Amino acid sequence: MVVHAHVDSSDVRVGGPRFGLVVSKAVGDSVTRHRVSRRLRHIAAELLAELDPDLLIVVRANPASAAASHDDLVRDMRSGLSSAVPRAREERS
Repeated sequence: MVVHAHVDSSDVRVGGPRFGLVVSKAVGDSVTRHRVSRRLRHIAAELLAELDPDLLIVVRANPASAAASHDDLVRDMRSGLSSAVPRAREERS
């Protein structure tokens, strides 16, 4: 998976952090894409408390996400966040 982060600098925040998911047809058929989306949403919900509220996160699933275990997806998302969030903070400075 690929993780992108952006620091929301707007004055009005509805709450956060916010996640967006991109699961393209390359991942699989409709049933597979929805299963991957549900799994990623579940993982994102687990990670919400660990992230700052001013973050906007986009997660793009790769085709390998369809066959990945839960632990692999969690590890990949944490890894992606650990590199994307500091980069977004640097760009904001």
